Amino acid sequence: MSGNVPPRLIIAILAGLLLLAAVASLGIGRYDIPFGRVISILWSPLCQPDVPVTPTEANVVFTVRMPRILLALLAGAGLALSGTTLQGVFRNPLVGPQVMGVSSGAAFGGTLAILLGFARYGLLASAFTFGLSALVLVYGLNGIVARRNILALVLAGVVITGFFGALVSLTQYLADTEDKLPAMVFWLLGSFATANWEKLFLIAGPVLTGAILLLGLRWRINLLSIGDEEARALGVNVEPLRWTVLVLVSVIVAAQVAVSGIIGWVGLVVPHMARMLVGADHRVTMPVSLMLGGLYLLIIDTVARTATSTEIPLGILSALIGTPVFALVLRQTQRGGRGF
Repeated sequence: MSGNVPPRLIIAILAGLLLLAAVASLGIGRYDIPFGRVISILWSPLCQPDVPVTPTEANVVFTVRMPRILLALLAGAGLALSGTTLQGVFRNPLVGPQVMGVSSGAAFGGTLAILLGFARYGLLASAFTFGLSALVLVYGLNGIVARRNILALVLAGVVITGFFGALVSLTQYLADTEDKLPAMVFWLLGSFATANWEKLFLIAGPVLTGAILLLGLRWRINLLSIGDEEARALGVNVEPLRWTVLVLVSVIVAAQVAVSGIIGWVGLVVPHMARMLVGADHRVTMPVSLMLGGLYLLIIDTVARTATSTEIPLGILSALIGTPVFALVLRQTQRGGRGF
């Protein structure tokens, strides 16, 4: 698809679509606001429109919907970037934050924090610690069994995911059924329903910092994706670089899990879409994945909160949409020969 389209133009088009989708989403919901009126409301702090903005309109746009939309954009962008990075580092198009155990490790950290009554920053720290631990265990187990075997890597991820999944179940079993268990279940299903400015600021620091650093390392990730020996021959210090990347991915995923629970498939599906558009060069694929991920999760969240009278949990909807999309994308990828 990208054969005759310059990558910069694709990035510019995606940026425009992202902006349009975000503004449109501000007007979509039980209290509908026309697109033009949303723009007037957004400009109102700087320039009052002819028709004054009502307190209800200002509250809906600035207090209810804007933090949620920005949270969805950050979470989607972070998950997609993490998935692209992991697939490049491990040279395997089938890995992602969920497959590699990061999400399940962070989920256990989060449920443990809820069980112990930690505050939000304690929950974030716990999610990060166990998310990174899961990734370390997968990497270590793969190294023990068969370091260069791609199948062994995926199987190691399945093993560690199952282990932390069992720990999550144990935590739920030990939880108070009146208070903490419902909180755990709701949190694990994944949702932006409780989004506010505090949660946005909680996720913004880790995700933006991790994303900026990963984008700064994208040409080195390109070298890692061609193989360790080749990367060393080109002057890359492979192990420190790989661990730096893994820590940054864990920071991003843990921050997302801490504020909105487990949201699967984004980090697996979106990188394939990006490679279909611009190929496997991480210098371009990573920024494209970032924007596609934000757009993808924003659309899914908008559907989740407007499709029915009661909000659909985001984790359920992302899986229902992600699985057939991934099947279609994988088929197109194999036909077109894109990616790995």
